[in-house]
Amino acid sequence: MKQLATILCLLLFSIQLTAQSEAPSPIIFIYDASGSMWGQMQGKTKMEIASEVLSTTVNKLPANQNVGLVAYGHRKKGDCKDVETLVSIENNSKSEINSSLKKIKPLGMTPLAYAASQVIDGLRKSKKKATIILITDGIESCDGNICNVVTAAKKEGIDFRLHIVGFGLKANETEQLRCAADAGDGKYYDASDTAGLTEVMTEATSETVDKPKGNVSVYAVKNGVAIDAWVKAYDIVAKRAPISVRTYKDTAYFYLPPSKYNFEVTPLEGSDVKMVPVEGIQSFEDKIVHQTISFDGGKIGVSTTNNGKNWDCLVNVIDSKGKTAASLRTYREPKEVEVNPGIYKITIQALGDMKGMETYTEIENVKVEASGVKPISYNFTTGTAFIDAKAEGNSIDSMVTIGEMGTGKNVAGGRTYDRGKEFLLNPGTYKVKVTPLGNYKDRKAQTITIEVKKGEAITKTLNF
Repeated sequence: MKQLATILCLLLFSIQLTAQSEAPSPIIFIYDASGSMWGQMQGKTKMEIASEVLSTTVNKLPANQNVGLVAYGHRKKGDCKDVETLVSIENNSKSEINSSLKKIKPLGMTPLAYAASQVIDGLRKSKKKATIILITDGIESCDGNICNVVTAAKKEGIDFRLHIVGFGLKANETEQLRCAADAGDGKYYDASDTAGLTEVMTEATSETVDKPKGNVSVYAVKNGVAIDAWVKAYDIVAKRAPISVRTYKDTAYFYLPPSKYNFEVTPLEGSDVKMVPVEGIQSFEDKIVHQTISFDGGKIGVSTTNNGKNWDCLVNVIDSKGKTAASLRTYREPKEVEVNPGIYKITIQALGDMKGMETYTEIENVKVEASGVKPISYNFTTGTAFIDAKAEGNSIDSMVTIGEMGTGKNVAGGRTYDRGKEFLLNPGTYKVKVTPLGNYKDRKAQTITIEVKKGEAITKTLNF
């Protein structure tokens, strides 16, 4: 019996050790409680939004995830040392985080560097590694430099990953924060509303210090300016599930197990280019592979005319795989459309009243180069034919059907409504059939042949 009890104790001890070894490293949230968090956004204070989003984020974390909470600026106005650990990293109670958040009242300064140094000092003393996520709606207000603090800590060998979330910051306020996140092997995220904050907090808590450091980096640009893009990597060798990352207008790092990948990079802003494929990217365990993805598409300048005058047309740009890369309507004006560099087929369909056998055309092998404009122009030609039906000297209602002589295909038709009707036709020879209606419907239809010439007008009157 004693032997059995000993075995059970050893088994339980082994299970406990395994559970402890598999527990993720703690996440420490540094929470902005400076006075500016009383500012309004979407009908709420930024404090309310941040608190709600952080609570939701924490509640979704694994049960064995330890979570710490540090706040700054919540106790004393004007105090650059007002940083307090509200929940230690030994905590894995979601409710303790949530209850602490509810008690915070924004008041004071934004000592980003000092807050980061306090958290890092705690890791130094405990010799633990952690993921640090700092949320701020403002820049440093206490003459500190968080980038210098993080850089020095990394040189010292302290193991952490720092993500920084800028909540409602302007573009010119993020330089030092981006520097700090980069130095801390993390990311800087922009969030401008509740949905954006929820999204970036979900991603930040998934990119922990326990994850391998990124071995692939991606930077998306448009005309030399960083843009937000979504990157999806497909393993073409091991056929793993796709791995994705978002650039957030910065260099995005993610880990791809050593293999060969095809990328699909889709812009989330500022580009008419739908997606850029990048093929054959090899990832390695011991070095970083970088890809700069340019969304500097080329442009096609389209001009469509009829007898030399601007004409409304529907234009489709077809890629080498037969897919429509872009569509536009000219509305009687020259237009431009942006597409990926490549070879395309352009189809043009004349709209409006134009009828005939030449209302559609295709232009093959149109080469579009990055940052260039490829001009495409096409001129349709037409003439007009006015058809009138008369009886006893007066115009009568009739049905007109016009067919192309060579093919016999009907190309136009309509009623004259006691006033005749004008048809806009491509040059050619046509058979015109006129059938009386109304009081004269018992009279026999007549058929004539007409020739339409470019830019010329003809009139034909049929007497019944």
